[in-house]
Amino acid sequence: MDRPTHSPHWHRVRATKPRLRPHVQITRQRYRGRRWHVAHDPASNRFFRLGAVGHEFVGLLDGVRTVEEAWSIVAERHGDRAPTQPELIELISQLYNANLLSVEATPETEQLLRRARDRVVKKAQGQLLGLMYFRVKLFNPDAIISAVEPVLRPILNRWGLLAWLGLVVFALSRLAPEWERLRNGFEDAIAPSNWAWLAVVFVVAKALHELGHGVICKRFGGQVPEFGIMLLVLVPSPYVDASACWGFSSRWRRIAVGAGGMLFELALASAAALVWIGGTPGELSTQLAFNAMLTAGVSTILFNANPLMRFDGYYILSDLLEIPNLMSRSFKMLQYHMQQFVYRVERAEPPTTDAGEGAALTAYGLGALAYRIFLFITITVFVMGKLFAIGLFLAIWTAAAWFIKPVWSFVKWLSSSPMLAEQRGRAVVTSLALFVGVAVVLGLIPMPDVRRGVGVVESTQRSGVFANGEGFLTLAAVKTGERVEAGALIATIDNDELRQRLRLSEAVLAEIESMERQMTAENPSSVEIARERVRAQRRAVVYLREQVDRLAVRAPHDGVFVASQGSMVVGSAVAEGTVLGEVIDLEGVRVSASMDQLESAWLFDTTEPYTVRLRPVSDPGTEVAGVSSEAIDGGQFMLPHAGLGVAGGGRIATDVRRGNGRITERPRFTVYVDPAPSERWRPTPGERVHLRFDLSRKPLMVQWVDRLHKLVQGRIRL
Repeated sequence: MDRPTHSPHWHRVRATKPRLRPHVQITRQRYRGRRWHVAHDPASNRFFRLGAVGHEFVGLLDGVRTVEEAWSIVAERHGDRAPTQPELIELISQLYNANLLSVEATPETEQLLRRARDRVVKKAQGQLLGLMYFRVKLFNPDAIISAVEPVLRPILNRWGLLAWLGLVVFALSRLAPEWERLRNGFEDAIAPSNWAWLAVVFVVAKALHELGHGVICKRFGGQVPEFGIMLLVLVPSPYVDASACWGFSSRWRRIAVGAGGMLFELALASAAALVWIGGTPGELSTQLAFNAMLTAGVSTILFNANPLMRFDGYYILSDLLEIPNLMSRSFKMLQYHMQQFVYRVERAEPPTTDAGEGAALTAYGLGALAYRIFLFITITVFVMGKLFAIGLFLAIWTAAAWFIKPVWSFVKWLSSSPMLAEQRGRAVVTSLALFVGVAVVLGLIPMPDVRRGVGVVESTQRSGVFANGEGFLTLAAVKTGERVEAGALIATIDNDELRQRLRLSEAVLAEIESMERQMTAENPSSVEIARERVRAQRRAVVYLREQVDRLAVRAPHDGVFVASQGSMVVGSAVAEGTVLGEVIDLEGVRVSASMDQLESAWLFDTTEPYTVRLRPVSDPGTEVAGVSSEAIDGGQFMLPHAGLGVAGGGRIATDVRRGNGRITERPRFTVYVDPAPSERWRPTPGERVHLRFDLSRKPLMVQWVDRLHKLVQGRIRL
């Protein structure tokens, strides 16, 4: 790649005599086998990275030597490796704006004030555009951290790390058998009655997290000049400025500072886990311990350790890869690829010339961009579901910061960038062609529209078999899987007390009938009374005989009998109403699917034709058509089968506080599909099936808008 040696603006800086400010500190570091130097301004806590040649050039600027003289020396020593005039102008400008370089040729005080105002304006703009991560500085915590660090110093070493690892492993081993209790505790933790305690524990855990960063930074000689509050999606969280670690020469010390918060927080979570395991359910101390596990454990792993967000994991990954400014340089790498391969800009400059580093920047940039879109949609929908007005405002503002502002920057680059001076017309045409091409592909070309769901095979006719009286099971006439006809005997229940009552009632009836015959012959006036007593007793006998006959449990219709677990044990006591099993008609079956708002809402507002295909989980190679379908237009919290829930091996989240495994956390819609007859697949009740709904082809943009509308509608209940 050609590098222009000369610049038309060189005359503005060639005779100046800049120098580094006296308070600037220089630290030597190594990245990917190359030597770099980090300039640090302790007053503003700002950093700037210099290459070996750049550092040599800056070292020659002593306030006596001119820029022209320093460049001549560097060019003579390094030849083609020396920086060009445009590169030096950019370097001097960056150092000057970072308040690291003093230039006596200009009114320094006025420029310093102007630079200070510029930094304040840029910082304010960044704060306003980044409402998801808004920061407010409170005070300087260096005195507090300086007092705490000597106390913790004995454990801030490799032996302390081993002890920490042992504590975490021990806590995890104790938690493993308590998985079900953990799941139940999560529902209690997010209940509104626990929100206040959860907030208190969250603040304490995050304060300990930031203390970890500050103490380890201080342990290695860094300063911690700032403590404040950061709003993470409108949730307040403390923070400290431990960026002094960027000047550490050892990357492992920088990694230790980045991981310090998570180390402290996971230690708290491990200790809280041991307290929770040994605590009494329902006590405040036990609930607080669970809150600490949730906030200090789960939130740390999901957020702080995530390298795609600019939290601890991001800085740790940056040091492990030895790529400073990972996120900003990765986006610049994506811009370079666009400039090089799409716009064919001859003077495009990559942020790195190292092939391995370039590949890492490209991969990270694509991942971070995709995650940014995912994060924007999920957080916005969640907040809108809770507070619609605030969520809508947050969506518009964040969209402006993350998407509209970059588009505006691209338009400015397209219209005024010097690198497009000779090919601006071609660049504009290319941009319009790209825009039209994407619009056509997304908005005009019909693409397959597929919706999916998961269901369970069930019988269209299934009836429960119940014990109609209490007693002891004396006969199990059929076994699970045996075919029965309507009225066939399934089980017999014996109740000696009921049979004794029947025999006694029959004896009383015989006696009353004898008395009736005697009165008919001897006292005709009392016959009617005797006959009424006979009729009443006969009704009692009929009732008791019916109760005895009901002890014989019979099949309600033709089908296959399926016994309930442990219900058909001969000799066991049976209460009235006990479920003995089911009689299922295997000839008439259907697939019952449970789908959420996003998956099923189209069924209730579409008149377009669609096809349904079924694929059993037990035989993924078999596909069967669905001949008809019916959707229940009403959300339900009851799954049609426990096999669809997480506890039954499915993927639908259920309410762990209710033990049958069929109560869902959110309302869902039931869809019934009748499978076409197939020689390869004979559906068995209870078998899971994947469903595929093929709708008419539509442009991708139409599909995405429809899905987004259904997602928002389901979350916000519009």
